[in-house]
Amino acid sequence: MTIASRTKAVIFDFDGTILDTETAWYEAFKSAYREYEVDLSLDMYAGCIGTSLHKFNPYEYLITDLKLPIDPDLFRESVHELHGKLMEREEMRPGVLHFLNSAKAAGLKIGLASSSRREWVETHLKKLGIYDYFDCIRTADDVSEVKPSPELYSQALRALGVSALEAIAIEDSPNGAKAAEAAGIRCIVTPNPLTERLEFGGCLRRVESLLELDFHRIVNEAVAG
Repeated sequence: MTIASRTKAVIFDFDGTILDTETAWYEAFKSAYREYEVDLSLDMYAGCIGTSLHKFNPYEYLITDLKLPIDPDLFRESVHELHGKLMEREEMRPGVLHFLNSAKAAGLKIGLASSSRREWVETHLKKLGIYDYFDCIRTADDVSEVKPSPELYSQALRALGVSALEAIAIEDSPNGAKAAEAAGIRCIVTPNPLTERLEFGGCLRRVESLLELDFHRIVNEAVAG
């Protein structure tokens, strides 16, 4: 027998989805690489977007692969300094606060699943004034494998007490969308200026911002399980 499930929870990614930290990281690394006359292509950098640095580590590539005589600590410091300056212009992505308020008003549970470290995520959530919206937060500190593994989403589902069919994921990157899909969760993709150039698989919907969505229509769509 087919059972219709309706949305009871929404689970957000953080980097690039709530706050576009990713474009600034790419610009910072690209600028740092340019100092050594190396072009950091998006195809190469995409290996670390929305996941860990195991596939491609932009901090180490110039040293380990190209064998350039670079002080790793000074290089990391310079990248972080430039990233900080670039982030001064960034604000919460359009539609995020409206979606959070709508979810809260509708009685939905709200979770967060991020491949970043907890300190990084929670610091920014508090600065943005939205930390208290989240009923659960799962980060790289909580799992053995980050996205595209489904482990972050699986943990968030258990913490929220809902099934995969009762949740919607909000993502910006292919690795994040793959993780949601692997966990069996419908995914809305809202790419940022960096990830909009990447290839995505199947998803519930792709929009430029959450402002394009009819919230009540999205959460009331029944899914056969």
